[in-house]
Amino acid sequence: MNTWLVLAAGIGSGVLGGFYIAFSLVVMPALRLRPRDEATATMGAINRAAAQAPFMVLFFGTAVLCVATALNAFFYTQLASDWPLIGALLSLAGTFLTMVVNVPLNNQLAQDNVRLWQRYERSWTRANHVRAVLSVVGAVVLLMPMGFPPNFS
Repeated sequence: MNTWLVLAAGIGSGVLGGFYIAFSLVVMPALRLRPRDEATATMGAINRAAAQAPFMVLFFGTAVLCVATALNAFFYTQLASDWPLIGALLSLAGTFLTMVVNVPLNNQLAQDNVRLWQRYERSWTRANHVRAVLSVVGAVVLLMPMGFPPNFS
């Protein structure tokens, strides 16, 4: 197993998970407190910013690293080392959820933002919670065989 590949996939997954957690715990609750038109305009601006290179490199780069890790784990390791495969698949499940739930909701919000806000916010945030958990658990499982989390006993 390529240690650097697994490490990069785990770190990317963890960073994405942290990003999603920040949205669930800070950004979306703050937007709920704003008037609907202001919340939708802000979320639209956030979605446009997320579609730029820094986040796209992190998002798709992590997905590529996880695919490479999963393929490497599936084809080149013994069954005793399933952790990288499981971690990569968990992280990829978060990517898949983003593509099939969060992105379509973002596109709908961009077309008819004010009318859809309440339904959008509820559905988007629920999916965001799930992808945050998938990404963080994926990162932990990817990094676990490397001594993460460390044994403090």
